This record gives sequence, C-alpha cells and structure tokens, in this order.
Amino acid sequence: MPKYVYDFIEGDRGRADLLGGKGANLSEMTRLGLPVPPGFTISTDACRAYLATGAPPDGLFAEVNAHLRDVEARLDRRLGDPRDPLLLAVRSGGRYSMPGMMDTVLDIGLNDSTVGGLAAHSGDARFAWDSYRRLIQMFGRTVHGLPAEDFERELEALRATAGPAGPNAEQLRDLVETYKKIFAAQVGHEFPQAPHEQLYLAIRSVFESWNSQRARLYRHQEHIPDDLGTAVNIMAMVFGNLGPNSGTGVAFTRDPASGAPGVYGDYLANAQGEDVVAGIRNTVGLPELARIDPVSYRRLLEIMATLERHYRDLCDIEFTIERGRLWMLQTRVGKRTAAAAFVIAAQLVDEGLITLDEALHRVTGAQLAQLMFPAFDLAGAPRPLAVGLGASPGAAVGRVVFDSAAAEAADGPVILVRRETNPDDLPGMIASAGVLTSRGGKTSHAAVVARGMGRTCVCGADALRIDAERGEFTVGDRVVRAGEVVSIDGMTGKVYPGELPVRPSPVARYLAGELAPEADPLVVAVHRLLGHADAVRRLGVRANADSGADARLARRLGATGIGLCRTEHMFLGARRELVERLILAEGPDEVTAALDALLPLQRADFVEILTAMDGLPVTIRLIDPPLHEFLPPLHELTARVARAEARGEDPGRDGRLLRAVRRMHEANPMLGLRGVRLGLMIPGLFAMQVRAIAEAAAQRRRDGGDPRPEIMVPLVGDVRELRAVRAEIEPVLAGVPDAPEILLGTMIEVPRAALTAGEIAGAAHFFSFGTNDLTQTVWAFSRDDVEGSFFDAYLERGILELSPFERIDPVGVGRLVRLAVAEGRAAQPKLTIGVCGEHGGDPDSIAFFADAGVDYVSCSPYRVPIARLAAGRAAVDATTGTSDSR
Repeated sequence: MPKYVYDFIEGDRGRADLLGGKGANLSEMTRLGLPVPPGFTISTDACRAYLATGAPPDGLFAEVNAHLRDVEARLDRRLGDPRDPLLLAVRSGGRYSMPGMMDTVLDIGLNDSTVGGLAAHSGDARFAWDSYRRLIQMFGRTVHGLPAEDFERELEALRATAGPAGPNAEQLRDLVETYKKIFAAQVGHEFPQAPHEQLYLAIRSVFESWNSQRARLYRHQEHIPDDLGTAVNIMAMVFGNLGPNSGTGVAFTRDPASGAPGVYGDYLANAQGEDVVAGIRNTVGLPELARIDPVSYRRLLEIMATLERHYRDLCDIEFTIERGRLWMLQTRVGKRTAAAAFVIAAQLVDEGLITLDEALHRVTGAQLAQLMFPAFDLAGAPRPLAVGLGASPGAAVGRVVFDSAAAEAADGPVILVRRETNPDDLPGMIASAGVLTSRGGKTSHAAVVARGMGRTCVCGADALRIDAERGEFTVGDRVVRAGEVVSIDGMTGKVYPGELPVRPSPVARYLAGELAPEADPLVVAVHRLLGHADAVRRLGVRANADSGADARLARRLGATGIGLCRTEHMFLGARRELVERLILAEGPDEVTAALDALLPLQRADFVEILTAMDGLPVTIRLIDPPLHEFLPPLHELTARVARAEARGEDPGRDGRLLRAVRRMHEANPMLGLRGVRLGLMIPGLFAMQVRAIAEAAAQRRRDGGDPRPEIMVPLVGDVRELRAVRAEIEPVLAGVPDAPEILLGTMIEVPRAALTAGEIAGAAHFFSFGTNDLTQTVWAFSRDDVEGSFFDAYLERGILELSPFERIDPVGVGRLVRLAVAEGRAAQPKLTIGVCGEHGGDPDSIAFFADAGVDYVSCSPYRVPIARLAAGRAAVDATTGTSDSR
C-alpha cells in the first residue's frame, strides 16, 4: 500500500514535491534540532488521489491515526482527553508558497468536554473559551464555507460592551454558545464534538482548498501548475495567547523590501499566529521583543542566523512563544521585492554563501522589469494624508475603491483600500495598481501577496478610518471618497492626496547610461549581476526597432544589433498615400513613379538606422503588411462613394480606391496577400526596398561607417518563393557600387517553412523565427480575437495554463522550432538562427530558445536588459540543471 504520511523527522527540504514546501522545511528544522512542535505531513500524493476520486485514498486515515499516536506518546497527551487534551493545528502547504490562499484550522480537538480540561491545565479559563470560539469560527468558515462576517459581527458586539480588559471567560463561553447556534443554523447539524471527526474533516477541507477559486487565481497569476496538489501538515498546538509572556511573530533574516541586513519582522503579544498574518491587530517591530522577552529574543536571533546560513538565503520564519518557550512553526525562503532580490543576491556573494552563478539564478527578468518602473517625484508634493508601513515598493496612483469587485470592474488604475485584506481580495489586488490597508504589518496578508505580485502596498496606515459601506475613509477631518485619486509610496509608506508626478527609477537611468553603476546599492547589484549575465550567456540579444530613435535606445540598453526592422511601419502616416499610389498604379510607368517616390524616403530611414547600429547587424524585413492596412475600410469607402454619387458628383480618387479595395478584398487578410506573396505580385516593390538598403549601406561606408545590413524575406512557405525573390534582388545588390556584402535570409513563421527547413536553408544565409505568426498558424488562433472570446474559459478550465502568445508553447510550436533548427543546420552548418517574435523578450521562452540552439533573440528595446539577464540565467541553469524561477 502506498505511503501517504511522514513524520517530520522522515523528510528534508529536498522533498518539497512530496511534502510541500512547508512540510519539507518543518522536516529540515526538525533535523537541525530546532524547537519544532511534534507532527507529521500528509503528502501531495494523497491530495492528488483525493482530488481524482473525491474520497481519501485507502488507508490514509489509518496512517494518520498511527502517526497521531506517536505524537501523543511523545507529549504524553491525548486527542480528546477531557483532563489534558492534545490540540492540533492543520495547515496546508503546497510545493510553492501561496500565502493565505489555502486553508488552515487551529485548535482541533476542543469540544464541550475538553475545553474544561484545557482551562484547568492552562490555569486560564478565558484562554480556553477563546480558543474554542476560534475553532468554531475557523472550522465553520474553512470546512463549511460559512461567512466570516456572521461570527465577526457577534465578536465585535461583545468587544464593544466588554470594556478595556476585553471579554471575560463567562462572556466568551456565552459567545461559544452563540457561535454553535450560528453553525447549526447554517450547516444543518451541530458542531462536531468528536475530535477525530474534526481532524478528518479539516484534512478533507485542506485538500479541497487546492481547487478553491482564490487558489486557482493565485496559481494562474504566479504560473504555478494546477496538478501539483497540496500537502497537509498536522502538528501539536502551541499557544501564543496564554498571557503577556506569550506571543507570536514573523521574522525575516533581512529586510524583504530593501534587502538591507538587520532584524525585521512583526511581533504580537498574547496572540495566535493567524492574528499577525491576517493583520487584524497592529503589531510591534521585532526588535521590541528584546525588551519584552530578552531570552527568547536572543534564542530567536541564533536560530535566524542558523537558518540563513543553512538555506544560504533570506529566510521567512513564523514562531510562537508559549509562556517563555520559543517554538518554530515554519520557515521558508522568503518572498521579497525585486529590489531586495538583487541586493540580497549580491550580498550573499560577498559573504561567501553563494557564487555569482547562483546569484544570477536567484533574480529574474520580471524582477528587473519591475525595477525599471518610475518612482514619485516629491518636489512640491503635498503633505501626506497618512503614513503607514512601506510593505512593497513602487509608486502607485489610482482612484480609490473599497472592495475587490469594484477594483475588477474599474476602467483605469485604482488603489484598493481595505482595513485588512484576506484571500478573497486576491482578484481585486491583481486588478489594482496598489493596495492600502489601515491594519497589519509587513508580514500581513496584504504585504506578502503584494510583494509576491510586484504590487505597490502600504499597510498599517492606522490614521485611516475606513467605512467601506459608505465608500469613504477619513483622516482627521479630511474625507476621501470612492473615485477620488490618491498616490501611495510603497517604499516610504506615505499616502498622498491626488496624483503625484513620477520620475525615472535609478535602475532605468543606469541602464540608459545616465547614472553611474556606483549610484546606490541597488544599482551596484543590478550592474554586477547583469554584467555577469552578459559574461556567461551564449545567446545574443538584439532589438526590434523600426526607427533611428528606437535603434539608439536599444543600443544604449545593451542590444547587440537589430533582429527585426519592420519596413511596413515606415509606410504609415503621411507616406500612406504613396503606398495607395502604388496599389492604384495602372501600367509600368505609374508603378515606377510610385516606387521612385518611395525610394529616397526608405534610403534615408535605413541610413539613420545603420548609423545608430554601426558595426552591428541590422536585419531588415521586407514589407509584410496585410494589404488592407494601407487602404481605407471597405464600408467607409462605399459610404463616401455613395454620398458623392447621390449628389451627382464624380467620386474621383475614392472611386478608384473602392474598385481597388473590392478587387483586393480578402476574407482573412492575415493569411492572404502579404509578405513574400505581395513582393512577387507587385513587381519592383522588393527591388526598391533592397536598392534603398544597399544604397544606404554604401553611403555609410563612404562616410567611414561599418554598416552590416541583412535582408529578411517574410512569410516564405516554399523554397521556390525564396529563390524567386533572390533572382529579383541579387542583381539589384550587385548593381550598387560600394555596397557591403548583404546576407539574405527568411522568416520561419508558417508551419510548412519549419517542416521544410532543410530545403529552405539551402537558399538562405539565416533564419529568424517569427513566433507570433507561427503560434497563430500552429494553434489556428487569431491573436486579435481569441483573448476576447474563449481564452478566459480555456484558462479557467485548465485547458491552457498560459497564453501561448505570452510564453512559447514548447510542445507544439517549440517542436517545430527544434525541428527547423536541426534540419536547417544539417543542411547549412553555419546557418545563423534568431527569434524576433514577442517571445524573444519573455524570460521563460528565452530559456527554451537557448536550449533549442538558437543564436540570438530579438525584442522591443525596453526589454533588452530583461532578455540579457534571462539569457545569462539560461546559460547558468543549463550548466547546473536548474530552471525554476519561483
């Protein structure tokens, strides 16, 4: 029979796939001899089996009972013992951290009988009844989905009348009776009194929480696979709410916001861990524990140092102090902001804990992108409305909303304002530019989730009095209503009225060459790791650029050439009329005249681009528009001609255009007369462009430059198309004096080109994968249409985990890429191969292309630094055999 349950001492951190991250780390701390309450983990295998059948796998609960007996023996306490009951905590824990997304149930084992034993053993009846009401509330919400508000309303009413000392034991006992009535009325039966039944139902609930809406949404946001399942961790309860010498907290071994060394975290005396994470009470800073309990504080610092050395990374730690005794409830490699990720990685290299290769693996292209966002320009800024804790950096401006639904429905950026967030607020947090709470600290739900998503967040701005029902918050006598604009600074924690201007980030200024690498610790770290990425990467990084300005920007940002210059973009605007003249031309003379008018404009464009990229390759794609993009829409022309004829006027040019549009009308222009087909159907069009390229290159050479243009023929599906184009343009190139050697290649963007790559390579100097069109044609998806029709349903149902237009599809599109690379190189070993679709700037796709043997990727100028970093990571990961970026 399969084994489903593992004692903490049986695991280690290398078994996170089986035990989940939390279970694996509890095992690791147990092996290190740290003070972990006894317990065991139900594996992810059990969860997957449960989700597949809807029932616990055979033998699971027998294993649970066997391990429970071991815990009881170690503690000399029994679950359900009315004199001195063992109580249990049941917590989820998937392979990857999903803070607050799945379920937890504490105080399992309390009932009408054992609550008296807990009161007697602890000597605190108030604590015992408070623990019982917590269990009913948490069990009702988690296991049966009861609204938390139904319980909270009764608790708030009691607190309002109980006085400054809070409810006493008798009042809490009455509250428990009220809670039991709420439970029975809504569930249809009494709250279960059998402790083992409570345990089994809690385990089932944790399994089922894997597929809760909020968990699925979080996984989609963080690109976590849906088929991993969660483990369930069951451990003996330890209590932080046993008086002033007890408490609970969360600690970080470094600042997760900035990366600065030091003691960071939150502590809450006389509280359970859920009180800290939920943010329902404002905490004190962790250094305050040194005054409250110096012995526990010193021991905690020792453990923090041990864990950071052992994990060689920032550690996030949850702990409880029960009447002066410190217990470790969890550790994990902590979530951090993008800035902290770079700073900490560089620090750990300096401290000798990791290598530069490891440091590069610990930062991502997505994090670098976040660091390029602007910050507030505070010159002339108004006084802040309030100041909270800067929990996740950034400069966010938006209209105030007070609930998740309003954030999702908003048109434009919004700031989600809540007393505290909970997992149900996740959709609104995703939809918002920033999150502002009046309660909670840097380890509250809002802070942790926002940091993980890269959202700006300010927590614990307790000057805010939030009235969500009225749709407003007040600060003193100032009222801010829903729809008003505020600005929040996730670094300083300041909240400003109105919209503040922003300034470029120091990282963006450094990347643009405006700031020295020594400007500040963050820029130093980025410079160091990006430099290492450039040193180790085997993949070149070029840019998609269609103008001299874009080319200059790309070069400043580190591009080593242009991988895609889209010439059709040069024909828009005022030049569009010249293209219309070409389309309407009747006879060779009119065609020649139209092309002669375009030639000097094209030549000047190419001179500017080749000047900006002097000494670097510039791949210029011959014109590839769907032809309808250069003609007025059919319905507009029809209406204009009809109006003219109704007035008895000659429609003139509009009439000629209408005849041309009707003649060229296509049901699906994206698969029609475009690319190589257009060049073959309009004689002289490609020749004009090629002449402009060659003459521009010749002019640059005469001016002392080093132009390196390459000509790319688009949409080729058969080698005979490419040969026909070469036969037309090679004489043109030969006829331009002083022109350098110009390579001729093609875009691989239709499946047939990939399938016949060996033939096409015989007529091409290079390939460049146009992965946008290749994805459209492989999937039969129209990129412009599917996202608004059925894409959301596909993602929701798990048919797709991510849009194939965002990340390369390795199984379908990727298989064609690999095939074309292999067959192209077999035919021509020196064939240069690049990628110029949008995937060329996606870090995960870049890792695929590096593995597939591509020579370079090309992306938009602003993504060049991201691609450089991703290419370096890909090289490191290929050497070490690691690839996960979470």
